[in-house]
Amino acid sequence: MKKIAVVTGGGRGIGRFVCLSLATNGWIVVVAGKSLENITKVAKEAGNESIAIQCDVTDSQSVKNLFSQVKDKFSRVDLLFNNAGISSRYVSMDELGADEWDKVVNTNLNGSFYCTQNAFGLMKSQNPQGGRIINNGSIAAYAPRPNSAPYTATKHAITGLTKSTSLDGRSFNIACGQIDIGNADTELAATQKAGITQANGMKMVEPTINPQHVADAVLHMANLPLDVNVLFMTVMATNMPYIGRG
Repeated sequence: MKKIAVVTGGGRGIGRFVCLSLATNGWIVVVAGKSLENITKVAKEAGNESIAIQCDVTDSQSVKNLFSQVKDKFSRVDLLFNNAGISSRYVSMDELGADEWDKVVNTNLNGSFYCTQNAFGLMKSQNPQGGRIINNGSIAAYAPRPNSAPYTATKHAITGLTKSTSLDGRSFNIACGQIDIGNADTELAATQKAGITQANGMKMVEPTINPQHVADAVLHMANLPLDVNVLFMTVMATNMPYIGRG
């Protein structure tokens, strides 16, 4: 039986690497994202019957439409990689506008919940029952950077969503885990490479890693049998300032 994966934020960065790795290893990938141009390009690059479906994860109806199309075309989903996410400006929290907070919360947290909710429902009702959900957490799910309240708060919340989904999925053969990534070399890591403020106020250029290593880790989690779950995995640049006091 062909395995069907949905990857949000699949048009670039980590999402693109994961889409290509899954497809290379036999998965049919539904590349989801806001940019139709980007996701179409990735779906063609992935091959193996992979398709692109435009979706705005902040819009619950858009997410519902995404999974409705997946159900109509494939009758099931075996994997959801909740990858879509954004950050905000690195400024003191009192300088952030409410719209900036809302944008990060709506994308990182609400979007992940909408996708989880719809994938869970399909996995619960399909035959054979079950599937796997992998959430893209972050090192920020454990340790904040200075002036990063919206991103840090949402990534901490993703950890709670992962635990709840893992618990609630037990009765339906649904496994849920989280991959926490430290400094994958994508567009989002530009600030780390240019020099980013540390907890002591100093700026530091931080090491990064090839996103392919992240994709390899996601693939490992995805290919496990459903009676085995990696609840949390951290993939990070060995020398990035995280462990200890810097």
